[in-house]
Amino acid sequence: MAATLSLQHLKLYRDIARLFLKYGRSDILQDSDLNELASKETGHEQSEQAAKGRELAHDLEAMGPIFVKLGQVLSSRSDLLPAPYLESLTRLQDQLEPIPLQDVERTIQDELGVRISKAFLDFDPKPIGVASLGQVHKAALRDGRPVVVKVQRPGIRKQIVDDMDALEQLTRLADTHTDVGRRQRFTEVFEEFRKTLLHELDYRREASNMRQVGESLRDYPHLMVPSPIDDYTTSRVLTMDYVRGVKITDMSPLARLEMDGAALADELFKAYLQNILIDGLFHADPHAGNVLITDDHEIALIDLGMVGHVSGGLQENLLKILLATSEGRSDEAADVAIKIGERLDDFDEGAFRRMVSDLVADRQHASIESLAIGRVMLDLGRVSGEAGLRLPTELTMLGKTLLNLDEVGRILAPDTNPNETIRRHAAELVTRRLLKGLSPGNVMSAALEAKELAQELPGRVNRILDTIARNELRIRVDAIDETTLIEGFQKVANRITMGLVLAALIIGAAMLMRVDTTFRMFGYPGFAMICFLAAAGGGFWLLVSIALSDRAAKTGSGRQDG
Repeated sequence: MAATLSLQHLKLYRDIARLFLKYGRSDILQDSDLNELASKETGHEQSEQAAKGRELAHDLEAMGPIFVKLGQVLSSRSDLLPAPYLESLTRLQDQLEPIPLQDVERTIQDELGVRISKAFLDFDPKPIGVASLGQVHKAALRDGRPVVVKVQRPGIRKQIVDDMDALEQLTRLADTHTDVGRRQRFTEVFEEFRKTLLHELDYRREASNMRQVGESLRDYPHLMVPSPIDDYTTSRVLTMDYVRGVKITDMSPLARLEMDGAALADELFKAYLQNILIDGLFHADPHAGNVLITDDHEIALIDLGMVGHVSGGLQENLLKILLATSEGRSDEAADVAIKIGERLDDFDEGAFRRMVSDLVADRQHASIESLAIGRVMLDLGRVSGEAGLRLPTELTMLGKTLLNLDEVGRILAPDTNPNETIRRHAAELVTRRLLKGLSPGNVMSAALEAKELAQELPGRVNRILDTIARNELRIRVDAIDETTLIEGFQKVANRITMGLVLAALIIGAAMLMRVDTTFRMFGYPGFAMICFLAAAGGGFWLLVSIALSDRAAKTGSGRQDG
């Protein structure tokens, strides 16, 4: 489909162009191969990159909700952006004006079918949290149960859909007309972003995420997720239990002394490893603002609009990569990455292995304060992109999630060693993976297959033995078809013979042209002209025969492929 730009999105195009002109000549493009769109600058220091990253995050916040979300999605794409920008975008927050109370009341009445005063015993008009898609109010149900109510911004769905149409046109344009677009496939990145954002717009899906993640944390006594209240939840209103606590970043020094931060950090890491590598469903945005410390010194995870899914086949490979990088086995990490990645045309395996070796070696000698397994995952995605290997998006999302966990772990226990935590729980993770494969459903399926094999095996063995006894056993190997091969040789021989005959006619005609006879055609010796005409007719027939034969062969091959 041709990529075109729409006039109704001119303002959005202008804002994007302004953003690109501002950062197009900066180091944001140096690691992204975008030098065909903008020239590069060199010599940027790490602090200057970090400052630029914070400035980019601020500009995205000012451009509106969809760009806030786009920045959050890009924060997991280490193959597209340099590290300092990823860190700034990971901490990207929403800074918007609160929704007017009358709009909140109207949305709740439209969604729940009753007025606020009928649905709730108490409803605090002042929001306790404001985000790009909605805001949160503290309330109480009619029975006095404390809850929080998340209300979606009026008109935000239409605004986001319109903005996504414009962004889709731009990504298609880039993929069609630029080499970097064809390499990075911006349309695929955008489709991932679209799916994530549309899921966040449906609060019923977030309620389902809360139930699933909460169920997966049932074996961890110090971790919790608020429970949704289904009767008060729709696609635009989400009501959940109120969790009394403070953000982890707002804890006082005295509160830190009263709890066992190291045990909490260890339990949090263990739970996330289980969610990612065993359950296949995890809270994908556990930044410090989404982690609360309750009055009982427990950890509460909030805002589950963004969750990650990992397929069963990929889980084992992610576990191998985590263990390999945490234990310094760079060759094994590179092998698994190559196995699960997509090799591009310019993939350089030797360079990739060298970069992975350097990356793992650097992290192995890093201090505990600077060690971050999430950063290793993101750097692995970055060096893969540089070497021409595209890794699954789940790996970069895992890197972003673990990077946020690293930050939370440092707050809870400054001397936390993520590598040591992974190694300590590795044996249990492997055991759980094996036990998951022995679930009742899998065991029953295997039992049914074994029963079918046991029932049919004697009959199959008897038929094989009878065939051998009658000397009727034949082994058929699908190799080259001898009949087709011989027919091909015959056609080649026939065409060569025909060509020799035609060549002889032409040579004979040329020699007869010197013999003067009374029988003439078109003023030339008659026998010579007959030979020339015969050669011309035979040549024309040979060309037509070759063309028809080749066309029939192509048609037959196409039908077999189809």
